[in-house]
Amino acid sequence: MITYHFIGIKGTGMSALAQILRDSGEKVQGSDVEKRFFTQDALEAKNIPIYPFAKENITDGLTIIAGNAFSDEHEEIQEAKRKGLPFYRYHEFLGEWLKQYTSIAVTGAHGKTSTTGLLAHVLNSVYPISYLIGDGTGKGHVDSNYFVFEACEYRRHFLSYEPDYAIMTNIDFDHPDYFSSINDVFDAFQSMAEKVKKGIIACGDDEKLQQIQAKVPVVYYGFLPSNDFQAQNVKETEYGTEFDVFVRNTYYDTFTIPMYGNHHVLNALSVIAICQYEGMEAEAIKNFGTFKGVKRRFTEKKVNDQIIIDDYAHHPREITATIESARKKYPNKEVIAIFQPHTFTRTKTFLQEFADSLSPADSVYLCEIFGSAREDSGQLTIQDLQKLIPNSSILELEGVGELRKYEDSVLIFMGAGDIQKFQKAYEDILHTI
Repeated sequence: MITYHFIGIKGTGMSALAQILRDSGEKVQGSDVEKRFFTQDALEAKNIPIYPFAKENITDGLTIIAGNAFSDEHEEIQEAKRKGLPFYRYHEFLGEWLKQYTSIAVTGAHGKTSTTGLLAHVLNSVYPISYLIGDGTGKGHVDSNYFVFEACEYRRHFLSYEPDYAIMTNIDFDHPDYFSSINDVFDAFQSMAEKVKKGIIACGDDEKLQQIQAKVPVVYYGFLPSNDFQAQNVKETEYGTEFDVFVRNTYYDTFTIPMYGNHHVLNALSVIAICQYEGMEAEAIKNFGTFKGVKRRFTEKKVNDQIIIDDYAHHPREITATIESARKKYPNKEVIAIFQPHTFTRTKTFLQEFADSLSPADSVYLCEIFGSAREDSGQLTIQDLQKLIPNSSILELEGVGELRKYEDSVLIFMGAGDIQKFQKAYEDILHTI
């Protein structure tokens, strides 16, 4: 029997894929750095062995799946190639694996993880399915009707996939260390569209997505009346957001999602569109109501009189959406943003946009930039962003106790680096009071 060895198994995509293979009856193990990551809990719960990196882990008979974060110079990759073992990069293996199912790729600059989670939740309530979510969650089923997975545009990795369907949430300029412009990003999505085999569900409110050319039907969703699936009469309630859906200008049904913010309505619309397209009844799609969310996407807890939110937002558009969600859910509370920029290239490219997106918060705290090992800081510091946001403050790890002064407020810890260490340090202080 094949044993799959994952190099970098604690990565979010890698962890999810390892779980899928394990659930599907395969033998799985992996290696990584010894630092603990939130993805480990699920791997350990499925008794998947995790070893510290060492070339001795690479033995005869293994099939290797390597995370994209690791170069060909990595000791385990070198050893695997020396031994001539079957070797795949994460996206290459996933591209092969999903061919055995009706596959639905979820892609876009923003909203991928939340949409993938929501779609998996709804389909899983009706069918046996497999899914891979970018928050490290994965589930396999030997009799899967569908394979739902998050497809990332970074370095054009999603061109390794030939899905039956694709949901495209938006096209926006991000990953400036790789993409040269918004047109370069569009070119990647256009190439992706050409690989889809049955149909594309795209946000028609996005001007770039309106320009996508495809050989398969493109079904559009959004708030504009020109969309095939349109949301109308959106209103916030104590349970979430309620809205009516019209399919080609004819009333379809009314849905409630347990989230707040227009971006969540759009994500839900894309799920309604693909499910209706595949013949699901509206009542089955309404299983939205029991969705608990995905990790690190507006994950909230109440500590004393404060609401503490953990969110992966690391692009100006995502920050705007997260603050909007907090405002709509807690209209009578102050919103405090604690933000850690992720990579120097992204921070430099979007410096003014970061300032603009954070400014609607009542108070703003900035943490040191979380840089990538592959980039040069170019003299950029967190003070460059602070200068653009009036009355903002720099937050040091040992100074997090200052946040206690915001009584009955919402504190949002945002970022894609290690912002969670600031949140943990703050919660540790609260729990010792």
